[in-house]
Amino acid sequence: MNAPVDELDGSRAPLLDHIVELRRRLLYSLGALAVAFAVCLYFAEPIFGFLVQPLIRAGQKRIYYTGLFEAFFVQLKVGLFAGLMISFPVIANQLWRFVSPGLYRKEKRALLPFLIATPFLFATGAAMAYFAAVPAALHFLLSYQGNVGGIEQTALPAVDKYLDFVMQFLFAFGIAFLLPVVLMLLERAGIVTRTQLAGARRYAIVGCFAIALVLAPPDAGSMVMLAVPLILLYELALIAIWFTEKRRGSAETGVEAV
Repeated sequence: MNAPVDELDGSRAPLLDHIVELRRRLLYSLGALAVAFAVCLYFAEPIFGFLVQPLIRAGQKRIYYTGLFEAFFVQLKVGLFAGLMISFPVIANQLWRFVSPGLYRKEKRALLPFLIATPFLFATGAAMAYFAAVPAALHFLLSYQGNVGGIEQTALPAVDKYLDFVMQFLFAFGIAFLLPVVLMLLERAGIVTRTQLAGARRYAIVGCFAIALVLAPPDAGSMVMLAVPLILLYELALIAIWFTEKRRGSAETGVEAV
């Protein structure tokens, strides 16, 4: 009687081969980032023009730079920021190609949907930040302009500070929207169960507001705009975990019947 063959045997390799493979995947990732950075740097001005639209709609018609190199470095940051966003699917794919040979077929099927969902959830969070949170925060922060005690108070937004402000919003909301992926991966790994997550709902709500307090800019409107979607995403993750549990139960029942 033949002994069962481990499906990972074909993917096992000496340490040196793993290092060479890691080097190859890193080079591909860096190459993709370099190409995306070069293209985005060429289009840095229209990209920044897109990012500055919420400021224009908030009534601010000018933006300033005070250092001689500030505008130049802002263009570099815009190119790098946009390049990272564009090259992220390639980088994630290279990471998956490096890790997947060490996974069982069942583990690959379990993890692949999360890998696919990650860029879409991040883009959804970033889009919500750009179209809703950033304009609301700008309207609130620019409302302090006007006559204060007989002196005119005027906002003079700096190019570099504004870019950091927008990037903080986009990354904070994008990363926060990955919460369902993180929770479902934890459940898949057996670290938590749906019952435990449901029982910890009140603590999760407090945690969502704590995350919003850290990631969102320091105004109440921005914090609420981030905390409420996080709470909804937590509930969405519980529903998704319930469906996956049902599917796994049906699959196990079918195997037992066979």
